[in-house]
Amino acid sequence: MSSGRTSDSRVRLSASRPTASIARSISWGFTWRKLTRWLFQDVLVVSLLICAFVWHCTAALPAAAADGITENVLGTPIVAPSHCAFTGSGTDITTWSFTIHGGDGIEYVTMVEPYLRLLMPPVAFMLFCQVLDLFDFFSDTRRVRRKLQPLNDLAVAAEAIGQVTAGTDPMANDSKMATLEQAIERATVDSPTVSTGDKDLRSIEVALNGLLRQMQEAKLQQMRFVSDASHELRTPIAVIQGYVNMLDRWGKTDEEVLDESIEALKAESDHMKDLVEALLFLARGDSGRNALEFADVNMAQVVHEVWEESCMIDESHVYSCSLQEADLDDPRFATTGDLGMLKQSLRIIVQNAEKYSPDGSTITLSARREGKYVSYTVQDEGIGMTDAEVKHIFERFYRADGARDGKSDGSGLGLSIAKWIIDAHGGTIEVLSREGVGTRFTVRLKANA
Repeated sequence: MSSGRTSDSRVRLSASRPTASIARSISWGFTWRKLTRWLFQDVLVVSLLICAFVWHCTAALPAAAADGITENVLGTPIVAPSHCAFTGSGTDITTWSFTIHGGDGIEYVTMVEPYLRLLMPPVAFMLFCQVLDLFDFFSDTRRVRRKLQPLNDLAVAAEAIGQVTAGTDPMANDSKMATLEQAIERATVDSPTVSTGDKDLRSIEVALNGLLRQMQEAKLQQMRFVSDASHELRTPIAVIQGYVNMLDRWGKTDEEVLDESIEALKAESDHMKDLVEALLFLARGDSGRNALEFADVNMAQVVHEVWEESCMIDESHVYSCSLQEADLDDPRFATTGDLGMLKQSLRIIVQNAEKYSPDGSTITLSARREGKYVSYTVQDEGIGMTDAEVKHIFERFYRADGARDGKSDGSGLGLSIAKWIIDAHGGTIEVLSREGVGTRFTVRLKANA
């Protein structure tokens, strides 16, 4: 453990040195830019002060002295370079002067010292501020180093990981891997859990356990699906086999038996065909091979068409539709989806209502606009379901107890297909059901506008 700490400290030391040098380099760059900017500012200020001094001295000349001196556009006399000069001896500012040769032949001399003494305090203050600003170099270096600290930590972590993966401590690395392999080997189908007790491997354990749980759930779901599919296929196969045996014994001479067997075989073969097609549809959906062709769809028109079909096909129930003729072209009911798929989902829900509703009862279809969504509703007056049954109605091959005891011979895949279609369109299905009262399905899809 001590060697690990020593190694870590070496890593941090080696990583911090480049960070400090980079921070100093960046700070020096800032400082040189400051110095360049200050030098330019100082030269500009001195130039402006000299110009102001010359203008002041020239403006103070009497009118006679200004003869022959040029003027600017403002009318202010400006002394030509040949008519003025600065004089003085060395660093003694008391001897510095500015001489102007006037137009009257007289030399006008202005001493510079009073002006310098007047300007000395503000110039000294400006230089003091500039020098003081130089000390920001150290604070700038600290700020840059703090900003680079996350990158430094990342580099330290990457270097440490690189040392581990490169085999810096092969004995400890091999030991951890062996512990992890043993924990994986101990995991079983009934108890898919990996546990090593090593804190360093905790994150790997969590990831592996999550993956194992997903694999177990997928396996159990697949097992249930195969078991339910086998059970559903076993019944029509047994019926077909029974009628074939009956035909083999008596159907060759008994026309009544022959007719009955043919009708039963046709019915069971159709049922098996529907079941196989439903299974294939769901299998293609699970593998992502169900292609949807999206286009603009008016759900009011879809509901109206299914309502008309249901009235013609099923005469044992009363079908009601709350839509008006104007709603069929109303853009408020427009959504984007696969027309055939959406119509199939609605047919499935309507057929489900027909199966579990008594003859003569009313099945109501409607569509409406709800904010950003367009919805359609199918409500029946059937046997209804309990809250516990509602939670499972979209599971494959699930049928409520009342449905199993009733006249329905469905496979329990219809609502699973309908939900897959609605999910593929980004919609939702809401189910409200009461035993002995009926069931209402509400499907919501995102509207176009």
